[in-house]
Amino acid sequence: MAVPKRRTSKSNRDTRRSHHALKVTILGKCPQCHQPKLPHRVCKECGYYNGRQIFEVE
Repeated sequence: MAVPKRRTSKSNRDTRRSHHALKVTILGKCPQCHQPKLPHRVCKECGYYNGRQIFEVE
């Protein structure tokens, strides 16, 4: 069985884990209703995307 000969340093360990952090979700404003929405997605509040109404909101 393969066993490491030397202990992994804290620097190498933490460098490897540098990509494990959670990313902040960036919210834009809907041009129709000015509510926060995710980019490249239909607005949940008004149903518009790219200036067109995609679905009716109840």
